[in-house]
Amino acid sequence: MSQAHTHSYYAASANQQIECPVLQGSQSADVCVVGAGITGLSAALNLAERGYKVTVLESNLVGWGASGRSGGQMIFGFGCDMPVIEKSAGKIAAKAMWDMSVEAIDILRQRVGQHQIQCDLQQGHLHAAIKPRQMHELEEWQASLEHGYGYSSLSLWDQQKVQSKMASERYIGGLYDANSGHIHPLNYTLGLAKAAIEAGVKIYTSSAVTKVTRKSKANVCHTDQGQVTAQQVLFCGNAYMGKLVPEISNKIMPVGTYIGATQPLGKERAEALIKNNMAVADVNFVLDYFRLSADYRMLFGGRVSYSTLAPPNLTQAMRQRMLTVFPQLADVKMAYSWGGNVAITMNRGPHFGRVGQDLYFAQGFSGHGIAATGLAGKLLAEAVAGEAERFDLFNEISHLPFPGGTLLRTPALVLAMAWYRLRDML
Repeated sequence: MSQAHTHSYYAASANQQIECPVLQGSQSADVCVVGAGITGLSAALNLAERGYKVTVLESNLVGWGASGRSGGQMIFGFGCDMPVIEKSAGKIAAKAMWDMSVEAIDILRQRVGQHQIQCDLQQGHLHAAIKPRQMHELEEWQASLEHGYGYSSLSLWDQQKVQSKMASERYIGGLYDANSGHIHPLNYTLGLAKAAIEAGVKIYTSSAVTKVTRKSKANVCHTDQGQVTAQQVLFCGNAYMGKLVPEISNKIMPVGTYIGATQPLGKERAEALIKNNMAVADVNFVLDYFRLSADYRMLFGGRVSYSTLAPPNLTQAMRQRMLTVFPQLADVKMAYSWGGNVAITMNRGPHFGRVGQDLYFAQGFSGHGIAATGLAGKLLAEAVAGEAERFDLFNEISHLPFPGGTLLRTPALVLAMAWYRLRDML
């Protein structure tokens, strides 16, 4: 694996460096966390605050995966709609999980405030409709969340309202949430790492876990140059876990997602594009999402690769998608384009649980990770501490393995996704 961050706007604008050693020799801890993204670091920080001795092992660098590359959109809910969870878990459990997804946003804000994390936290998010059918779906969604889940911070915007806030003619309306927002994801992740280290957590980078020896009294995480013996192990590598834990590897699939960042637009031009500095995502299945950076660039994400291979001419492809929304940026060049993998589940619901004794995992955030990963870290810490009721609730979500095994699941999914792409065009 690479030992450097991808060449992204986020890496170029990182406001600190977290220097961590390589694990060498044998160590012991109460809990060993595999993965130094938001999930793993949140779990480690929560556990350290409870008095646990925690070691984090990361194969690359802090925030190297999706936590440091994503669109940075901080939104409620999960990757699937709530009826999917209701069907598996029932309405009462689904309501409890929904409330936790809203709590996840509060957790992020609380961490930013408590640890003074400079991550450009901004409020406001719009789910944007392109077609009348999508506008009707947003109306139904608002009614469902307000009446069924008690979530009343949503506002339905017509085309005139959207265009008063955003200089694009592509959208006919949208659903605005003042409670959601956006962040610089890498700087948030680095801030969590700094807070965890200050709380006593040991983080080792360039220290990939090659195998885990499972024992009844203690588990051993092996790396090329060392090992950590711990009572509990938390698997938080998500799309980059590989086959380290075979029991759960077929329940997720890594997919590539991609983002471009323009050259700086200047304050006046940028604010004319999105006047209230909200984040925006359309409601296509293969969606576009975008927002402004703190230094007035347009960050524009879209495209999905189910082979995890980046599209050819990525920079030009991202620029062309941006111009469908903001044709007035035709004179603007992309300064960065990058991608990385996220892990999806078959039903797009989060996959939390246990494998064997004292082994826990959280994965499959399906593009909704910015807030939900912090929640996962808190729930993992609760479970380790013997307060597993909320964590175990997520076991009620039924997860099927991807069909076709390692070799055939990608082409099978590509065929299935072709139908969704066609529906987006109708």
